[in-house]
Amino acid sequence: MRGAPRAQPPRTRVIPVLAICVALCAAARADDADLGREVYDDFCVTCHGRDMVNPGGVTFDLRKFPKEDFERFRNAVLDGKPPAMPPWRDKISDDDLKVLWAYVRSGG
Repeated sequence: MRGAPRAQPPRTRVIPVLAICVALCAAARADDADLGREVYDDFCVTCHGRDMVNPGGVTFDLRKFPKEDFERFRNAVLDGKPPAMPPWRDKISDDDLKVLWAYVRSGG
């Protein structure tokens, strides 16, 4: 039968949509990391160093922080790590904490 075009199988239409979603998600993560760098510069750079490179003090090297342990990160930031790290609970928003985590996960 000629004349009517054949419809594409669903699989071939889904693949381009998935590729676009993956690209957008990656861009969103990069944007979050960029925003997180600004938060890092405001709150963390003095002790943890530029680009998370420890300036030689006794602070933790954030590039080695476990990338799957958000709860540990959250607790350390909000509650501090006495005696060296102050708690930031009343100074940092939940959104700032999330983008800061994106920056730390990026490795600087």
